[in-house]
Amino acid sequence: MTHQAINSDDYQIQLSNKVELLKSMLAPFAVSDIDVYESPKTHYRMRAEFRVWHDGDDLFYIMFNPDTREKIRVDSFPVANELINDLMPAILDYVRERPNLRNKLFQVEFLTTTTNEALVSLIYHRQLDETWQREALELKHDLSKFGKIEIVGRAKKQKLCLEKDWVVETLIIDEKPYRFQQVENSFTQPNAAVNQHMVSWALNATKGSHGDLLELYCGNGNFSLPLAQNFNRVLATEISKTSVASARYNCELNDIHNVTVVRMSAEEFSAVMAGDRESRRANEAEIESFDCRTVLVDPPRAGLDGDTVELVRNYDSIVYISCNPETLVENLESLQSTHNVSRAALFDQFPYTHHMEAGVILKRKT
Repeated sequence: MTHQAINSDDYQIQLSNKVELLKSMLAPFAVSDIDVYESPKTHYRMRAEFRVWHDGDDLFYIMFNPDTREKIRVDSFPVANELINDLMPAILDYVRERPNLRNKLFQVEFLTTTTNEALVSLIYHRQLDETWQREALELKHDLSKFGKIEIVGRAKKQKLCLEKDWVVETLIIDEKPYRFQQVENSFTQPNAAVNQHMVSWALNATKGSHGDLLELYCGNGNFSLPLAQNFNRVLATEISKTSVASARYNCELNDIHNVTVVRMSAEEFSAVMAGDRESRRANEAEIESFDCRTVLVDPPRAGLDGDTVELVRNYDSIVYISCNPETLVENLESLQSTHNVSRAALFDQFPYTHHMEAGVILKRKT
């Protein structure tokens, strides 16, 4: 069967339920109204990955039911963007009759952009050789009719790049284009349309700011680069080596020169700011020279740890982007002694699921 993962007729009902749930969660913090940014109903997801199932001569994609682990055949995937849906059958049709590309092909992963670029990762349960590389180049040429396609081959302790392992996404933030390198296996926002709303919301909420911006968990600069126009300087921290390299590359790509990216975890940065540890990277970045009065955090699902909560409490304005409203609420319970929530938003990054992306602006109590 073909897996149809969504019923778009239900979208507005599901979104309304999320809005009411988030309102109730934020009600203890005197939030009565929230900005709501809905998703396209179909073809909104820029990333997808599928297991490849070999059944005699047949070859098809499967996903697993998260509750029962039942295998579900996937011939089309309406939550994924149209380029992914074009590439899915084209890749299987091509490799089906080519043993060097098909043999022990285990998984296919897609990373795409709004500008018709795609990175396709072919993952194998065997080592790859020059013959695979030559035939994969022919596949890359065959797929070029769909757009600018990059191919990476992976096996245990092996990675073969035919050309490069990244694509360049262009996001339109308040009518201005920003270009972002997105690297295979590094974090990027999955819903480009909603991500543009999210960054624009943060940009609008920080207009008229004074001093510098501190950003923790900056990733590839998704927020840092557009928001740099609202501040004298931006001090951005990130633990992932790949994301730090991308953020610095993206500063050059967009001709932005007031952003300093430091490879540090939020916990390490908090310890340095509290005077509990020394850091060569912090010293090299001259972090003491920054006059940060606003802090932006976009933490993982676990939210902010206790030390980082105490760190962000020191700033006049806090922009908190959360992929888990439950841990957001826990952090707000700590922060409400010093800050009030002045604005809140729901960004529907993950339609047809229970997941919610939220944003809040906190201002220091006077």
